[in-house]
Amino acid sequence: MKPQIQRLHVIDALRGFAIVAIMLLHNLEHFDFYFLPPDLPEWMVKLDQTVWDTLFFLFASKSYSIFALLFGLTFFIQSNNQQQKGKDFRGRFAWRLVLLFAFGMLNSLFFQGDILTIYAVIGFLLIPLANLPNKALVGIAIVMLLQPLEWMGLIEALQNPAMEISNPVSWTYFGKMQDYIPESSIINTWAGNITNGKKAVLLWNWENGRFFIIFAMFLFGLVAGRKQLFVNTETTNKFWKKVLIAATMAFIILYPIRMVLPGWIESAAIERSVMTMFTPWTDIALMLVWVSVITLLFQKGRWQGFLMLFAPLGKMSLSNYMMQSVLGSSIYYGYGLALYQYTGATYSFLIAILLTAFTGIFCHWWAKHYKHGPLEGIWHKLTWIGTRK
Repeated sequence: MKPQIQRLHVIDALRGFAIVAIMLLHNLEHFDFYFLPPDLPEWMVKLDQTVWDTLFFLFASKSYSIFALLFGLTFFIQSNNQQQKGKDFRGRFAWRLVLLFAFGMLNSLFFQGDILTIYAVIGFLLIPLANLPNKALVGIAIVMLLQPLEWMGLIEALQNPAMEISNPVSWTYFGKMQDYIPESSIINTWAGNITNGKKAVLLWNWENGRFFIIFAMFLFGLVAGRKQLFVNTETTNKFWKKVLIAATMAFIILYPIRMVLPGWIESAAIERSVMTMFTPWTDIALMLVWVSVITLLFQKGRWQGFLMLFAPLGKMSLSNYMMQSVLGSSIYYGYGLALYQYTGATYSFLIAILLTAFTGIFCHWWAKHYKHGPLEGIWHKLTWIGTRK
């Protein structure tokens, strides 16, 4: 297999793995409408909690970080391909981000937790930084991981540890979902998601430092593309083995600290700032374990065949992401089947497995007949509108 082809396949496999993980979590959350069915037997409550804790431990925040990493990597691949032809891709990339934002707004009608609009806006920051040297990009990314604005909040909390803190502002907007998600009107649901829901998600991402993490992953992905870290060579395999060891050790150290930190810190104000900074570091460590394990296993014949099952889902990640929003909201929201009332984590997990199987079969069939996914094809054509082949 040629290195260029293999690189694209392993990227698709990683992206497909992430889209499956997102599918599992979104179903458990009833697509952002948290509701615990009443009158469940005790054994079901315990089973639901086990399923919830396990899946969130494995995938929460890790899947979106993988997507962000690959977003930056894809930016490099597209820019590099155009550079080989003597063209500057940055202007076309800006237009591509506008299109992604439009897709995200459409997706937000069905699922307020949409991440596409956020990726589109933050993606514009890649344009002025595209030609910076790798050391500068890594330095900026590290600063982003350190959550610079949250340090200001921590300093204030250290100076006044007894100060009272209010609930995050996003909670107010999340609470208002009760006004429209249970309703049978899809119009009211769309209106609520695109207004109240959008505010809730943007505030939540800001309050939890997600914007800084996404930007950092974009930059790391750009550097990974320059270094050709997903091309199968002896050097890159050694690199990913080192990443696996370092990330595993980091997670083993950081995760227990994360669990006990709330008990060590008496001040609620200090605890909030510390946990906002510390939690993403633990998640990124486990995310790197996933990325390095999948990348290394992809080089082994027996595992490559299995991991290639994820590739068509990853190649059609935009279509899959939006399709799961439409299907999921139709299953759980009031305008559809309203199954949020009856499904705890276990039943939602089983539904997610069925949806994953359905989308997997669809993607494999589509990939045999078409070069691009349904929405990927539209995105591609609109990206290059006004140019000749």
